[in-house]
Amino acid sequence: MDKNKKKSVSSGIPQLDNLLGNLYIGDNVLWYEDAGSFSATFCVNFIRESLAGKKPMIYVSFDRSPKNVVTFLGPLAESQNFTILDCFTNGKGDRSEVFNKFYEKDGAQWSYQVVKVNDPTDPGLVGDAIYGLHGSMSGDIRFIFDSLTGMQDLWGGEEQVLKFYARTCPRLYELDTIAYWIIEKSAHSGRLKANINKIAQVAIDLAVRNGKPALKILKAEKRNSKFLNEPQSFASEDMEIVFEQQRTLPLRFDLGARIRSVRKQQGLSQKELAVKTGVSPSSISQVEKNLICPSLPALFRMAESLTVGIGSFFTEVDERGERWVCRSGEGTSVSFDNVPKGAISGERLLPPGMIGAEVEPYLIHFPAGRKIPCHFFNHKGAEMGCVLAGSLIVQIAGQTRELAPHDVLYLQNDIPEQWDNPGEIAAELLWLKIR
Repeated sequence: MDKNKKKSVSSGIPQLDNLLGNLYIGDNVLWYEDAGSFSATFCVNFIRESLAGKKPMIYVSFDRSPKNVVTFLGPLAESQNFTILDCFTNGKGDRSEVFNKFYEKDGAQWSYQVVKVNDPTDPGLVGDAIYGLHGSMSGDIRFIFDSLTGMQDLWGGEEQVLKFYARTCPRLYELDTIAYWIIEKSAHSGRLKANINKIAQVAIDLAVRNGKPALKILKAEKRNSKFLNEPQSFASEDMEIVFEQQRTLPLRFDLGARIRSVRKQQGLSQKELAVKTGVSPSSISQVEKNLICPSLPALFRMAESLTVGIGSFFTEVDERGERWVCRSGEGTSVSFDNVPKGAISGERLLPPGMIGAEVEPYLIHFPAGRKIPCHFFNHKGAEMGCVLAGSLIVQIAGQTRELAPHDVLYLQNDIPEQWDNPGEIAAELLWLKIR
């Protein structure tokens, strides 16, 4: 199948997707690791992303015992879509009773999907186990081979590893899988690495440079990555990967700052926006710092949660970050949480692209004869308004004031208790929230 016709998927790490140009169904991904280079964290994120999408994940373990795997992965290992193919217990584990005790269920409900390979010293039997498991599942299956180095130790040399890899990768590609292959780069010859690189669709080098972990994309077949062979420093925080160099995510504008500005104009915290959008507060924080780019669905949910059009995040500004004129129709409609639905309507006149504005202007429409028993905003700060058409009666601290056309109301701290349009025509109010 032509690569361009294969579906793109996420690694579970948006920064890596941006650097790489996404993963594709069929990819065999080589991960060259040094000690302390966090390959396991990249694997955990890929497992989490796959299981969240209800994709079957097979973890082929040569270096980790099943107990070690389930302890490391925690609740992820209990997913019905997660299977461990155990090549360790009867391999490096030397059939020891210590490791076989893992399979003693004591009559309890077995919460893990584990398949033990009887003779993992035979590459052919390992292959049979892989394809047997694959055949019992449906959809695009995901694999993690935890150690090519472990295969070499078990099978007695590089030739067996290369033969197995050369046979398995093309078959997994045609079966529409995605496979991560972990390899300890210092334990193998340049010849083996050169040969497996030719077969893989993606090759990534993980190293520790000047005390910091760094990632370098060595190969990204048939995709337009601009970051080949450029080391990218990153940090691992609570099993999350955060790249330090923001230049790896080039933006023609400061998207994070625009989202932050709109959020603050709404008086929302990062946690409150996260709840409305359905993501974690950490994700909102990273978006606003331009450490990650939000997915298009997440960006739409943010815009909806902030009651703005998604295009407002991308409004052009002049070189000084200012706009002099906001044209009619550039405003966005707003809803008023305190007010009965449909009682009044309004629009925000200043586009969110105009970052730095000290006021938020709104045009609020009161139908004839409409009364609302509250103020239309929860705002900590000064506010003022000017009646443009019709007349309004406002109640503040138990006292009423009538507002005729062109009258201005200024509030330092007080909050109106009631608004009333007693007239026979609609009233329009220009209202300013002052930051």
